[in-house]
Amino acid sequence: MRIGILEDTPEHAEQLRRLLEGAGHGVSVYPTRAKFLQAMARESFDLLILDWMLPDGSGLDAIEQLRPKLPDIPIIIVTSRDAEEDLIEALSRGADDYLVKPPRPGELLARVGALLRRAAGRSENAALFVPPYRFSPASGEAHVGEEAVNLTARQFALAMFLFSQPGRLLSRAHLLEAVWGVGAQVQTRTLDMHVSQLRNLLRLTPENGWRISSVYGYGYRLERVE
Repeated sequence: MRIGILEDTPEHAEQLRRLLEGAGHGVSVYPTRAKFLQAMARESFDLLILDWMLPDGSGLDAIEQLRPKLPDIPIIIVTSRDAEEDLIEALSRGADDYLVKPPRPGELLARVGALLRRAAGRSENAALFVPPYRFSPASGEAHVGEEAVNLTARQFALAMFLFSQPGRLLSRAHLLEAVWGVGAQVQTRTLDMHVSQLRNLLRLTPENGWRISSVYGYGYRLERVE
């Protein structure tokens, strides 16, 4: 899974990076709220870990800026603030969990795992309707309007991932990890082939209101066409 970290103290950031990468996650670290929010406009993550106090604002302010667009992404606050009222404020402003520095490694990994499982359960079971497209994970069925479209399991997973994050630029590495799994030995041309197949099978054209745009050397973005 891809995890974004907002932490301005280098040694704390490096500790979190080593711990999470050791558990098989991909990690990106940002030292300021501004750089973090810039990255969130172009990157996509499965979970976020935020410090509270930052040189250019607070992690809670960042949460409030993100939640309207990312209501379901799991967010953990990791901070030196240990008062009960701090925990209450963080949870009331959109955090899903709260740990006091320094977090115990095993506990942090357990909490990360629990939040990721919960988020995966929601996304895997929920039907997705983005007119004129409808995806039903329980049955693996996809429709364009009233017409059923036969997709392989991998094509279906890729379509679900793209349609669950419209407008977001997704790197090839993130797409490969999300659809084929962490550490999968899959070449990028395999992803490119699947994207091309989806364009044809789902008729992702301006007439249907959607297209997949490619960004050379980086990845893909599913876009609405007005």
